[in-house]
Amino acid sequence: MIIEPRMRGFICTTSHPEGCAQNVKNQIEYIKSKGAINGAKKVLVIGASTGFGLASRITSAFGCDAATIGVFFEKAPSEGKTASPGWYNSAAFETQAHTAGLYAKSINGDAFSNEIKKQTIDLIKADLGQVDLIIYSLASPVRMHPTTGVLHRSVLKPIGSTFTNKTVDFHSGKVSDISIEPCSGDDIENTVAVMGGEDWSMWIDALKAENLLAPGATTVAYSYIGPLLTEAVYRKGTIGRAKDHLEATAFAITDRLASIDGKAYVSVNKALVTQASSAIPVIPLYISLLYKIMKEEGIHEGCIEQIQRLYQERLYTGNEVPVDDSGRIRIDDLEMRSDVQEKVAKLWIQAVTENLAEIGDLEGYRKDFYNLFGFDVAGVDYKAETNEVVNIESIT
Repeated sequence: MIIEPRMRGFICTTSHPEGCAQNVKNQIEYIKSKGAINGAKKVLVIGASTGFGLASRITSAFGCDAATIGVFFEKAPSEGKTASPGWYNSAAFETQAHTAGLYAKSINGDAFSNEIKKQTIDLIKADLGQVDLIIYSLASPVRMHPTTGVLHRSVLKPIGSTFTNKTVDFHSGKVSDISIEPCSGDDIENTVAVMGGEDWSMWIDALKAENLLAPGATTVAYSYIGPLLTEAVYRKGTIGRAKDHLEATAFAITDRLASIDGKAYVSVNKALVTQASSAIPVIPLYISLLYKIMKEEGIHEGCIEQIQRLYQERLYTGNEVPVDDSGRIRIDDLEMRSDVQEKVAKLWIQAVTENLAEIGDLEGYRKDFYNLFGFDVAGVDYKAETNEVVNIESIT
């Protein structure tokens, strides 16, 4: 079939297998170009199919020569219907890893569930014995609690008062004001239940209980802080409470891993175009302005560049991992440079529909968004028919 992007609001409902495969190849080539990393050799990536999780799996495999197990929850293809992009990404990754002689297996299902945890544990026991790096990169709006059976839904809302600021519809380029009402009821508790550190902690406890963590094992979860511009709706809103919980969880996990000299870290990463961030008011406008400035300064990074730097310059230097005063790894350091943020703040005041294409990088934002789904990728013939039914070698 000929596959074209179909938009529904801020979501693309189709994805292109060859475009996704080319994206994966491009990331692999980048990692190989940066040289070997003396890092982990047996890696579990929870949330391995897109974004920072996919970049972590690629960096582990092609930077560290590691065996990887990837856990994700993606929609498989069927005749006439495309898979979700993460499915195609994972299929392409496995093909490339196996061609390179690397161990790579995948598990598709709800990572919050006890069943998927057990399936993963059984696979590690059978094939790897132990793991020395666990990346936790789940992004989901809902979580069925495996103990209580309660379905928790996260919300992105300010706390205490209505938040009003600019946003942009990145499809049309229209800049407008938007107001977000404050959270109420159990919004904070539900958001923390979904996006906080409880599930991360459950994973590590389950692995440790089965003696599947190698001596000195490291686990890393991903977070975001962001600028003053988005603080009210993000870091000081409901999601911020969840991120606070995630960061506190890192210290608790480290304490429980003391017996094997293990460590847990939260890595604060850069703002990037993701399916989630595209639906968050204010964020697309901020990213558009940020991209323009960082590209002009020659310091722009995507997911793969961020994670390569995390491994090469933070986790595996041979020295103690550098952290900030709150114990967090900071690879958002270039984004949060004072000169960069000052420029963003000035452009933010100026930004209107008529000048955004000039003062921001809306086209770069759009391209990155379409790339998420395998579209607008250089070297892919989108007019040609392609087979939408692609299997993941270790699953089907």
